[in-house]
Amino acid sequence: MVGSRRILVLVSAACVVALSACGGAEGSDGDSNGSGGKQVTLTWWHNGNNDPLKGFWQRMADEYHAAHPDVAIKVSAMQNEDLKTKLPVAMQSDDPPDVYQAWGGGQLATQVQAGKARDLTEAVQPWIGELGAVTSGWQVAGKQYGIPYSFGIVGFWYDKSLFAKAGITAPPSTFDELLAAIGALKAAGITPISIGGKDKWPDAFWWEYFAVRACSRETLEKSAVDYDFTDPCWVTAGVNNQRLLDAQPFQKGFLAAPAQQGAGSSAALVANGKAAMELQGHWNPGVMAGLTTKKDALAKNLGWFPFPSVDGGLGAPDAALGGGDGFACSATAPPQCADFLRFLVTVDHQKEYGALGVGLPVTKGSEGSVTDPVLKDLLTFRSEASLVQTYFDVQYVTSVGEAVNDAIARQFAGDASPQQVVELISDAAKDR
Repeated sequence: MVGSRRILVLVSAACVVALSACGGAEGSDGDSNGSGGKQVTLTWWHNGNNDPLKGFWQRMADEYHAAHPDVAIKVSAMQNEDLKTKLPVAMQSDDPPDVYQAWGGGQLATQVQAGKARDLTEAVQPWIGELGAVTSGWQVAGKQYGIPYSFGIVGFWYDKSLFAKAGITAPPSTFDELLAAIGALKAAGITPISIGGKDKWPDAFWWEYFAVRACSRETLEKSAVDYDFTDPCWVTAGVNNQRLLDAQPFQKGFLAAPAQQGAGSSAALVANGKAAMELQGHWNPGVMAGLTTKKDALAKNLGWFPFPSVDGGLGAPDAALGGGDGFACSATAPPQCADFLRFLVTVDHQKEYGALGVGLPVTKGSEGSVTDPVLKDLLTFRSEASLVQTYFDVQYVTSVGEAVNDAIARQFAGDASPQQVVELISDAAKDR
């Protein structure tokens, strides 16, 4: 991994523990799944509904079954927003998926507190150290309830040809430069920024990044413990967010636009040259590839740059907003579930995942598999960042995380001031 400074991953205090390095086996074998010859079926829900990830996950399921004939895997690949809607309902039912998409943090802690997630601590102890410190995000009260397979950061995905058309010679490195770039793009008749306001969480990326720039690390950490939002930096985040909104940088109808579904989605607009940039996660190239027929042009023109610095804040200019994708096992899942998770994150399989160009692997020794130049830039920035702040809707318990997204969406719609955004979040925190 490039860079020598340690990443500090801020997660809910209930989820943070120190990891000790553990030795691990090279991979799963036919005698390790504990099935004893009895046929077992694992149901697996994930959000990789487009190739290449969809096909990759299916191949992983097929290969595991081939090595363990008495363990069948029934895969359900869903669009991200559909999964987020269906999963909470399924987890409350008598038949939840055995393996399910899990983003860790307060969301996972909420599932654990409800008795819906399986404790994997003992099962993963021999090999969990191979994944590094990011696994702390899938811990609750010192126990492991899930594992990550990818960990990345949010930044700007942009069309280099549209920047050149607007006379922008370098990506903006400060907020003032970003506002100037928005003006230049608009003057050239180009939609500066696309956003999927319908889904709310893309709106939250903006406010959260402004908070990461305005608030000290101590304040960010404290918010995950006592949910105290009285520090003025939280209002400052909203003030800067309002400066962005006043510049009117987004596409027409952005409040009703989805982030990742269909030709009108924010990802599709950038993928097809109809908007210059989008603030999105490390997964965006894989999403955009499934939303355009002009894949060669996308590969040629797509660039990335980090969120710019903002004057006057207490946050580090190299701090990032990010998080990971992972899997957990439901409380009713058979013990083979943990062995399947191990199979997915062996170094060889993580190298295969990294080579897909859709995310950043976490298993030690897999970093070199990332060959896409843009994703390599992300990997470098992730590795050298002084801290990576977990998305607030994941870091906080579910009720507060949802309130964060709702409050920020109201500001984007013109229905809440910077002060009111903080008040709405604080009110939700009192009832958590």
